[in-house]
Amino acid sequence: MKKFLLILLSSLSIFLIQCGTTSQFKNFITTNKDMLMDGNKELRFVSYNIPNLHYIEDYFPFNASNPWRLPTSFEIRDALRAIKMDGGKVARIYTLSVRRAGESKHIIRYVEGPGKFNEKAFKALDKVLQIANEEGIRLIIPFVDNWWWWGGRAEYAAFRGKTANDFWTDPQLISDFEKTIKFVLDRKNTYTGVLYKDDKAVLGWETGNELEAPLSWQDTIAAYIKSIDHNHLVLEGTHTQVLTTKEVDNPNFDVLSTHYYSPINVAIPDILKNRELTKGKKPYFVGEFGYSNPKDVRTIVDTVIDNDVSGIMIWSMRFHSRDGGFYQHAESYAGSYRFPGFASGNYYHEKSIMSFMRKSAYRIDSLPEPPLPIPDAPKLMPIKDAYDISWQGSTGAQYYSIQRKTAGQDNWLTIADSVSDADEVFRPLFDDTSAVLGESYSYRVIAINSSGASEPSDEVGPVEVNYKKLVDELDDSTKIFIMSDSLQFTGRQDLFKAKEDDSRLKGEKDAFIIYQIPSPMDSIRVEVFLTKSQCGLDFFASDSLTNLKPLAAKLETFPPYKNFYGFFTPAIYTCNEFPPDSRYLKIKFNDTAQLSRVEIIYSKIEKPDPNIVTVP
Repeated sequence: MKKFLLILLSSLSIFLIQCGTTSQFKNFITTNKDMLMDGNKELRFVSYNIPNLHYIEDYFPFNASNPWRLPTSFEIRDALRAIKMDGGKVARIYTLSVRRAGESKHIIRYVEGPGKFNEKAFKALDKVLQIANEEGIRLIIPFVDNWWWWGGRAEYAAFRGKTANDFWTDPQLISDFEKTIKFVLDRKNTYTGVLYKDDKAVLGWETGNELEAPLSWQDTIAAYIKSIDHNHLVLEGTHTQVLTTKEVDNPNFDVLSTHYYSPINVAIPDILKNRELTKGKKPYFVGEFGYSNPKDVRTIVDTVIDNDVSGIMIWSMRFHSRDGGFYQHAESYAGSYRFPGFASGNYYHEKSIMSFMRKSAYRIDSLPEPPLPIPDAPKLMPIKDAYDISWQGSTGAQYYSIQRKTAGQDNWLTIADSVSDADEVFRPLFDDTSAVLGESYSYRVIAINSSGASEPSDEVGPVEVNYKKLVDELDDSTKIFIMSDSLQFTGRQDLFKAKEDDSRLKGEKDAFIIYQIPSPMDSIRVEVFLTKSQCGLDFFASDSLTNLKPLAAKLETFPPYKNFYGFFTPAIYTCNEFPPDSRYLKIKFNDTAQLSRVEIIYSKIEKPDPNIVTVP
């Protein structure tokens, strides 16, 4: 009797968590011939891949050596809420990262070795599932990658001193991988208490991402997943554009999908063939596609909707960072979409493509597109000075209004509107150049979209304005007084190697720039990517152009962890000692390098040291 009561209480607990206020789901997703079913209703979707929902690969502050970190609750919720506001019902994440031989132990990975798993990483996935239940978004979770980006089959094989292709056939490697599967399916979520295999937020488990695996391996792994998890669908993760009857007729594969980066005139016939092959038998959807041409996006999405394909997901969505702004990821073959779309993404038609995707997400259910929800209030972050203002963005906000009030006054003044948080990456979002020296201000921010304005953010201040600061992000030459002819603004050249910084100034040996400052300098801080030597720049200053003298600038470098991406080495030069009345700063290139940001502080108000007591 006691055992029965314990079982009953456990089942009741799971029911309350999944069916109560913390979950929006009543059903596991099932299939009916070629349809995905949510209870007695067909599930179809137009949505996005969110590869870094559980594992961030784009942590690119200038002085960070490690690009990997785990997401916070704010970031996860922003991503899933963006999918929800966009009309999506499903999102696909990327695979579970695997430890690579010889890499820094500071890099966190999900799989540390055969049967060894990182609890901190899996708690991030726990949080993803918790929030997916709360926001009402189903997740597709692939187990292993065919590729090396995050660690995949080659890394599993390397644990045992074997080759990547051994992963498909070697009994020991298959057993190692099955340990990962069992750990995941049997894991109890630390936030909800629900086993992963009992979690209704999971649409299905995908054997892997773009696997170049024999059908026998796929069949073995799919059968193993089914032997543990009797609730969820199993998706075959093969790397193919054209399905065969072998996949369609295999009872261990519940759902089939394909990815498309091929020319649109090749992709469309392939999709129609796959739809015809699976019709009346199994659900089929387009798991990834990547085109930056709006016409091609319309063609492939309309083909899916009009031919009763179950769904389609574009590659890929990036979300707000906890540090302000958005994560971004440079890709030549697809967009890095940030909801609801911004002008800074015009080179891949972000706004028009995201607008079309939202309309299509409702059209696939024969529904009209609703207005965007009014955004929630943003969260203003601590303000170091008036030239360094950032906030955690509001999901669905198109731009922001910046307000301030002077100390001792009650009236808020709007000092900027239509400010985007999608222009800079890991940089201050706003620079209050109108701040008056000697004044103190409080600040707040309001998020705005086509439906209206949010409540104001929290108020931060007072912020004392004790100096003036020239900040040059090097978008163009407007802040430079003189520059040599050989310099080049790089734009998107080498973007990924340069931490997604799309405003840099590239110079070769002996190239230079000169800044003219209204009053004597107090300090400088110059960020530069060293692409060849560690001696990238020399500095000179004076009160005139004819008497420039060398400066003893301090150099600090931040070499990236061992990687295969070819990141440049970030370096920061600082100096706070100058010849008297120095109002000209010359920066000279010693070798090939790329300037990233220049800060010059001047007109500093010297405050008395509180530790020094003046005796009358």
